[in-house]
Amino acid sequence: MAAKVTSPRKRDQRMDPDAGNHADIRLWLRLLFCASRIESVLQSRITSDFGISLARFDLLSQLERVEDGLTMTEVSHRMMVSNGAITSLVDRLVEDGFVRREPHPRDRRTNIIRLTDEGRARFLAMAGEHEQWVVGLLDGLDEPVKRGLLDGLGALKQHLEKTGG
Repeated sequence: MAAKVTSPRKRDQRMDPDAGNHADIRLWLRLLFCASRIESVLQSRITSDFGISLARFDLLSQLERVEDGLTMTEVSHRMMVSNGAITSLVDRLVEDGFVRREPHPRDRRTNIIRLTDEGRARFLAMAGEHEQWVVGLLDGLDEPVKRGLLDGLGALKQHLEKTGG
């Protein structure tokens, strides 16, 4: 069977998302690029300044928001990762003295994960720096651009929630 020959123009349009009228694909790629770039910068900074991964920082952030702690399943849902991934993160944070496991009062098969005092203090110090990094990354954008992005992404979020996407 002979290979299908594609004209250079058609091949280039398929490989170049900016070619033709593929606004939805361009939008998705732009969102992905921006999110990945910001995450990469934050990962690099938090690792170099605090010696912690962004995933562990995110887990500490989830725990800092709730006074009564969270189960592993609750953390995995909030962070949108598997229980196995959370177990590994929690193990390391327990070793570091940032979190502790406590037996669940009504389900002995489950543990509640809570911040230690040291973990809360360290997280709050990191969170202040993290906030400044994010502000610095977005600082060059005009306020109307920021407002437009926020409104547009809010509409996208509502649309995705409504459609189950």
